Amino acid sequence: MLGLGLDNDGHKRLTTGPNFVLVGGTEETHSVMTEKVIKINEKIAARGKTLEKLSRGEFEEIADSVGLRQDHSK
Repeated sequence: MLGLGLDNDGHKRLTTGPNFVLVGGTEETHSVMTEKVIKINEKIAARGKTLEKLSRGEFEEIADSVGLRQDHSK
């Protein structure tokens, strides 16, 4: 997963972890992105799967459950 924070407060932020790279954003934005990818990883593990083994539908369900997706028209 790739998270890109487009807002800026003058600091450069980069966080990496299992299944994710997060770049940019204010302290608040970066913190929110970090929280969401950690929750996603926890939910994937709870299903006994890896990110690569999830179907698109499963990933979208998990993303919705952590409040990641905001456009529900798709």
